[in-house]
Amino acid sequence: MAKKNTSQYICSECSYQTSKWLGRCPDCGQWNTFSETAPSIIGNRTQKLNVPLKDLSELTNEAGKRYQTGISEFDNVLGGGIVPGSLILLGGEPGIGKSTLLLQIASHLSQYGLIIYNNGEESAHQIKLRSQRLKINEDNIRLLESTGLDEIESSMIQAQPVGAVIDSIQTVYRPDVQGLPGSLTQIKEGANLFLNLSKKRNIFTFLVGHVTKEGNIAGPKSLEHIVDVVLYLEGEKYDSFRILRTYKNRFGSTDEMGVFQMTELGIQEVTNPSEHFIRDYNPNYPGTTLSAIHEGSRPLLVEVQALVSSTHFNFPRRMVDGTDVNKVHKLIAILEKVLGILLVQSDVYINIAGGLRVKEPGIELAIIMAIWFSFKKVSYNKKILFIGEVGLAGEIRGVKGIHHRVNEARKLGIDTILVPKKNATELSKSSRNKSLHYVSSIQEVVEFVSR
Repeated sequence: MAKKNTSQYICSECSYQTSKWLGRCPDCGQWNTFSETAPSIIGNRTQKLNVPLKDLSELTNEAGKRYQTGISEFDNVLGGGIVPGSLILLGGEPGIGKSTLLLQIASHLSQYGLIIYNNGEESAHQIKLRSQRLKINEDNIRLLESTGLDEIESSMIQAQPVGAVIDSIQTVYRPDVQGLPGSLTQIKEGANLFLNLSKKRNIFTFLVGHVTKEGNIAGPKSLEHIVDVVLYLEGEKYDSFRILRTYKNRFGSTDEMGVFQMTELGIQEVTNPSEHFIRDYNPNYPGTTLSAIHEGSRPLLVEVQALVSSTHFNFPRRMVDGTDVNKVHKLIAILEKVLGILLVQSDVYINIAGGLRVKEPGIELAIIMAIWFSFKKVSYNKKILFIGEVGLAGEIRGVKGIHHRVNEARKLGIDTILVPKKNATELSKSSRNKSLHYVSSIQEVVEFVSR
């Protein structure tokens, strides 16, 4: 008697499979992530399949070929442009500008050949209105209004485009596959279909991904493993500036970021982001400092704001925008231990101005000094830059890319720069060493600014 096929339950976070529903995934530990899916039908494996082998030495080298999007910031994030046959996932909050950005990119890329733009959420007339507002080149762009994977696949095979935009992966589905559009099985089915199309026919494909309330791209985690590149467009809906980050890139660095500004003519690149991030900096205001971070291959100047005020709660508040709250907890503990400042009865608010999110440790010294300035209610009264990672004993640790950070600061007229003594050897040949002040602990930094 043949064994009856039973449904499988798959975790949407890690793709762990089980024959019964579980409240918590035993692999990744997430709750309520299992969804039911029909078992796959395995065909006759006794049939021999003749798959041709390719000699690596005889393959033509097309790895260096890339399509330029016409937006240098976007090309920089991708590692120099779009690789033919690549599958790119773009995520972001609703209304952040994903569709606007991709329509502009499609217009630039249409010079290389036909671009198919499929939108399962808007009509062709709505896209036409957007293209007129953006005043883009509409030649060589073909619109497709479909949510059926079979229809989209057929259109791409017949049209033979150089690229395609699927907006969004959560809206497309295949009727003979179990689940509604946006479900685990449908998203995986669509992603694999576009992966095969992209690789076999050398079509670069953009997939737009919705995000969850936690800010993650919706759908199974395996979706991010399937694609070649994962991009995320972030920023405040009511602020004009946008940050494009790469979280996965098989063709370049994952540390790059691009800075854009939303205008009436669409998303425009910001050529000097450092100037933007510190444009409103006022050295006379207690609690503000400057730092230089290193994102990918470029340095950026950022403004750190801190506000320390008496608390009215049993437990003091720690509100942080733009960096990790646990990092701030650690720096507050260092301040209390090393400098003897008691913040147990004070609320501490930290903000990285400009909507930028900073993860790298080179900003830690600037955060500590911003808190110190606000607590002491004093200011330095002139522009000063703080660079360095802070250890648990209050020591200042060296950072990477110190030359680039210092040069970026000097371009914007900052001549007082505090850098880790650990980086002194790298900067010893600098022609403007008088502007550099080497420090090895936060006590030395406090002594310097107290002179």
